[in-house]
Amino acid sequence: MREKLSKLVNVYKKYGFSGFLRKLYAYIKANYLDRISVRVWFAPGRYRRQLRRVLEEETYDRVVLWRSSFGYQVPLFQRPQHIANGLARGGCLVFYEVTTMTDRVKTFRKLTDRLYLFNFNNFRLTGLLMRELERLSCQKYAQLYSTDWKLSVRDVQNYLDRGFGFVYEYIDHISPELAGTATLPKNISEKYEFVMTHPEVFVVVTADLLREDVLRRRGDVRLAVSSNGVDGAFFREFDESFCPDAPFAAVQARGKPILMYYGALAGWFDYELTKKLAATGKYSVVLYGIKYDGSFDASGIGETENVFFLGVKDYRELKYYAARADLLMIPFLINDITKATNPVKLFEYMALGKPIVTTDMNECRKYASVLIAKDHEDFLGKVERGLAEAHDPDYLALLAREAKENDWKEKAGAILDLLRANEPPRL
Repeated sequence: MREKLSKLVNVYKKYGFSGFLRKLYAYIKANYLDRISVRVWFAPGRYRRQLRRVLEEETYDRVVLWRSSFGYQVPLFQRPQHIANGLARGGCLVFYEVTTMTDRVKTFRKLTDRLYLFNFNNFRLTGLLMRELERLSCQKYAQLYSTDWKLSVRDVQNYLDRGFGFVYEYIDHISPELAGTATLPKNISEKYEFVMTHPEVFVVVTADLLREDVLRRRGDVRLAVSSNGVDGAFFREFDESFCPDAPFAAVQARGKPILMYYGALAGWFDYELTKKLAATGKYSVVLYGIKYDGSFDASGIGETENVFFLGVKDYRELKYYAARADLLMIPFLINDITKATNPVKLFEYMALGKPIVTTDMNECRKYASVLIAKDHEDFLGKVERGLAEAHDPDYLALLAREAKENDWKEKAGAILDLLRANEPPRL
């Protein structure tokens, strides 16, 4: 309860009173009111038949229940959706947990071949699915993020007792700052400890520091590295008729090189560095994303000359704005969180073919196309270098090659390889 109250306080700070009330109502509806569906309650046979039809008619090698409540239809398409799609294309039947706050799925809905959006909050429907899955002889898995604070260790143990494998995606440093709470939620810390003491659990890590932590705690058993990636085809497809909105067009009209960042604006974002970029007077600094905590307003960056905070853009539109930037950047502070961060946006920047400048994050050092800055002054210098190389054929070829090497298909493939290596031979 304390963690939930802390989260509510952060929501209030982020969205104000009216926004807080809207979010609170949506949360109560999604997590309590939508738990019961009259249709499922009074016609369970109908839904049981529908689920049985799915299980009998789809062609698949294994079933995966994605159990972290990261909505599918959210403004930023992130790792959960990409991995779910990759697993489905790799032969898994995936039931992806939705949140009705964003997805408007009260029961379940087919999205693509072998990928279904599913409301696990609807406990009656979930019970029907679990009973139907008990009839299957194929391998079954529950999969979730290390940052998930909804499922408890007891829930995980229940899956294991039912014969499921458990896949734990260790994606970030375990931190209350990332959870958006004053203290680390109990479910996050207890699941982490459970995973580190139960070698039968499959662990997928996204960064070297996370891998090192796993090796220290439980060794190299049922462990795979699957960093973040990019849907290269998506970032190569553009509708030439697209026109940017008025706020961005006004920034373009200033005639200065546009330096852009998109993503969370949180305590790990280096606002002082961003102010230094703006203070040169040479650039227009454009920021897209959500105010994740109170750090944005506290920094005063919103009132800084040459800095333009343009809010949130839908994932399908965001690429059009990023493609019009002159340079893309990740100006993060260096701390425990960012040392273990493998940013999705890094690979999207590569696919867009734009110069990339980041601060000295461990995971960013791996890529030759990324210009790494050791300090603020070096960052300003790397920006100038990046702008100078923006049309260099060799540099553009390097960006394209590293983007191709980090396609989401390969990232999902690493997880599938881990599962296959530990499954009994198929007859």
